[in-house]
Amino acid sequence: MKDVVGSPQSVLVLGGTSEIALATVRRLISRRARTVWLAGRPSPALESAARQLRDLGAETLTVPFDALAPEAHEVTLGKVFAEGDIDLVLLAFGVLGVQARDETDPPAAVRVAQTNYTGAVSSALICANAMRRQGHGSLVVLSSAAAGRVRRTDFIHASAKAGLDAFAQGLGEALRGTGVHVMVVRPGFVRTKLTAGLRPAPLATTPQAVAEAIEEGLRRRAAIVWAPGALRLTMAARRLLPRSVFRLSGPRRGAGNCATSHDGPADD
Repeated sequence: MKDVVGSPQSVLVLGGTSEIALATVRRLISRRARTVWLAGRPSPALESAARQLRDLGAETLTVPFDALAPEAHEVTLGKVFAEGDIDLVLLAFGVLGVQARDETDPPAAVRVAQTNYTGAVSSALICANAMRRQGHGSLVVLSSAAAGRVRRTDFIHASAKAGLDAFAQGLGEALRGTGVHVMVVRPGFVRTKLTAGLRPAPLATTPQAVAEAIEEGLRRRAAIVWAPGALRLTMAARRLLPRSVFRLSGPRRGAGNCATSHDGPADD
C-alpha cells in the first residue's frame, strides 16, 4: 500500500490519545487514509478515539503500547507491520512532568526522560527499520520548540526533547536513499486539555493548526516543521541571546513555556 506524498493510506499512531495526532489523522482520513492503528495504554480514552475515527470511515484498530516497556516494543510493533505496510508513523507520546517536583525526585525525572527519549528511540528505530524493509513511508516525530534552548523552568522535559530532536534528525540522515522520510515537528505551546491550567506562551497554537502544518510538511517532504512557522525566527533569535539576557526573558516559574500536550507513557 504505497503512499502518495502527503496522503498516506495507512497510519500508525504511537500515543493513540494524542490530540495533535488525532487531529492529524482526521485530516488524513478526509483525504485518503483508510487504515489507522492507535497504539497506547488500554483505556476508555483510547477506545473512544478509535470509535470516533471509525465513525469517519477509517478501519481503526487499537494495540497496547507503553513507552516505558521497550522490551515489548519489537513484538508489539512487529505485529502491526506484519498486517501490512504502514505509510505513516506518528510518534506522538510523551510526558511534560512537573518540573518543581521532578528536580527533587530523581525517579520521577528519570521517568520523564525514559518516556520522552528512551521509549521514543526504541519505537522509532523499530518502525524505521520496518519501513526501510517495505521501501517507503514517513516517520513524523513530535519534538518541541522548547528543545531549541532549554530554560530553567522546564529543563528536564526540554532536555529529553532536545535529545529526541537530535536523534530524529540523525535518523533521517541515516535513512536517506531508502525511501523512508523522517520529519521532526517542533510545536510551541499547544492549547490542549492538559495545558489548560498553564498560561499560554506567545504564539500559542492548537492541535488543529499543528495538524495542518504536519500535513503540509508531509506534502513537501520537509525535514523540520515549526508550528506555527513564526517560531523558527523567534527561536533562532533566542539562541543568540547572551545567557544573562535569556535568563531574564523567560516566563515566571510555573507559568508554562513551550509545551506540547503530553499526558502519559504511551500517550500525548
